[in-house]
Amino acid sequence: MVLHKNMLFDFSGLSAGFIMLVRRYSSPLGDLIASSDGDSLLGLRFDDQNDAPENTVYSQETDIFRQLDLWLDIYFSGRDPKFTPKLGICASAFQQTVWRILLTIPFGATMTYGEIAAKISEKDGSCMSARAVGRAVGHNQFALVVPCHRVIGSDGSLTGYAWGLHRKSILLSMEKAGERFSRLS
Repeated sequence: MVLHKNMLFDFSGLSAGFIMLVRRYSSPLGDLIASSDGDSLLGLRFDDQNDAPENTVYSQETDIFRQLDLWLDIYFSGRDPKFTPKLGICASAFQQTVWRILLTIPFGATMTYGEIAAKISEKDGSCMSARAVGRAVGHNQFALVVPCHRVIGSDGSLTGYAWGLHRKSILLSMEKAGERFSRLS
C-alpha cells in the first residue's frame, strides 16, 4: 500500500494547486464515486451525498480508473476480481494493519472484528480490542475494494457499514451465491 497525503473527501488539507480526479461508476447498488491523483486510487465510496470540492475534475480516461472499472465490472458480475487496483492510502499505521487484513478475507467469506483483533495481537503481541478494530474498519476509504463489508459481529450479525446495512447484506449474499448483482429496488 502506498501512503498518500490527501485523504478521500477530507478536502481541508488540499493545496490550492492539487487537482483531484473523480470518476462516477454506476453500480447495481447505487453510484460509486472514485477519486484519484492520476496514479493511485485515493478512495471509493457510494455517492449518498454530493460533496466534491471546487478543484474536482471529472475524468474517465486514466489507467487507474480503467483498472478500477474492470475490477468493479468483474466484482458486480459475481466473481472475485483476483487483483487490487493501486491504492494511495492516507491512514494511521494501525488502520493500515487492519485494512491489510481486510484485503486477505476471501471473496464470499467473512471475519469477525474479534478475529481481526486476535490476528493483530498474535502478530505483535499487543492486547487488541475488537472495538479498536471496528473504528479502523469504519474509517476505510475504499468501499468494496478493501472489503470492510466482510467484517461481522462475533455472533454472526451484520454490524456497522458506512454505506448502509442493506448494502452490506446484499453484498455478502451475492458474494456467497457467486451470482451477478441485480439493481437495488
